[in-house]
Amino acid sequence: MKHRGRHRRRRRGRALRAALAGTALALTAAATMISASQATDTDDPGPLKPLTAPADTAPLRLAEEPVPRPWLDRLSDEMGRPVGITTVLADSDSSLREARDCPAEDRRALPVEPAATRAYCFGVGDTTGLRPGAVTTSGDADDDGHWGAHRVVLSGWSENAEAAAGQGLARVAVVDAEERGYTWALLAVPADGGRDYRALGSPVSGMVWYQDKLLVTAGPGDDSVLYVYDVHRIQRATVDGPAVGRVPGGWSAAGARYVMPAVASYRMAAGADAPRPGGISLDRSTAPDSLVVHEAAPEDGDGPTRVWRYAFGDDPARSGLLATDSLLRADAVEAYETELDEVQGVLSYRSALYLGRASGAPDERGTLWRQDADGARPTRCGADESLRCWSGPAASLSLWQETGEVWAQSGRALFAFPLTSVERAPD
Repeated sequence: MKHRGRHRRRRRGRALRAALAGTALALTAAATMISASQATDTDDPGPLKPLTAPADTAPLRLAEEPVPRPWLDRLSDEMGRPVGITTVLADSDSSLREARDCPAEDRRALPVEPAATRAYCFGVGDTTGLRPGAVTTSGDADDDGHWGAHRVVLSGWSENAEAAAGQGLARVAVVDAEERGYTWALLAVPADGGRDYRALGSPVSGMVWYQDKLLVTAGPGDDSVLYVYDVHRIQRATVDGPAVGRVPGGWSAAGARYVMPAVASYRMAAGADAPRPGGISLDRSTAPDSLVVHEAAPEDGDGPTRVWRYAFGDDPARSGLLATDSLLRADAVEAYETELDEVQGVLSYRSALYLGRASGAPDERGTLWRQDADGARPTRCGADESLRCWSGPAASLSLWQETGEVWAQSGRALFAFPLTSVERAPD
């Protein structure tokens, strides 16, 4: 199975099944009236401000810390031969529902503008006690949009209770984007020299699948800010129970069938000015491809917000990892500041950033901005041209470049819309 074809250009004409093709427009039409009653003005953030001074860029340096290979090998020896994404897809135990079959609560989570052209929802029973996080796809992993013969969406979730304090469980739903079946894999970190593993106790606010690696943000309860997973190193759980790690009789993953043990992590430079990533995305319009990061919103919610990027490396022996120096340090290759606060989700394509902004209230819609060096423009909707058109809880943006679709997640709803619908939005 291929896993590194970032430069292969096998453009396949087969597109994802158009499950909504107009249905999402009907589902979100009623929400326009709701948004019209909400606030319609947000301060214009203006153009992006470049950050070039060493005092601004030095705190963005990352230090890479690989998990020792003997740890990973010992874990594999104990748990059995690792499997890959294709095996997990063949073992699906649940299925997404099309939006028309979803509860009204899930349909209300869809944005008004840009309108979703395909949308689905996870089952209530599968996600009780979990909160949604980031989304990434095989469109990130490979530029032809496929992983082997499949198109795949990875949807990150974490426990509601105590997740911010580092005590929750983070997991990923591995979704067949065409058949819509999915299976859960627990995100874990090897422990005790590879004789055991612990749960990644972090809310999953950002996630990027690049080549054979999955990069996941870690919350404030963890010393690392990013964890790295190898999609060829997925282990089977052998015991179905609430525990995590080695248990009498085998290995447990809190009810999930599979476990993904981290293979590396990244730490931020020490210092009070070092920001924590709040969200990440892949930008294939740069050379080399790059990881785009926005900082986590501070508790006081005040802006401005820093956005920066790291280059991915081109060493085949380090597939899917960031470009580093001889000391395994990765420096930001570009950094900006936006006056937007409460940023939840970032996407970069060509010269523009696309930033989702939370409303600050759980029952209100957010705003979606396109911002570059010349200025900023929001997506508008309704007769009053409200700015409150975006889905309030959505926290992640991922461009499937091969199809031109942007994927996002809001509550239990997983949806996509064309990037061009944002580009042609009226001023």
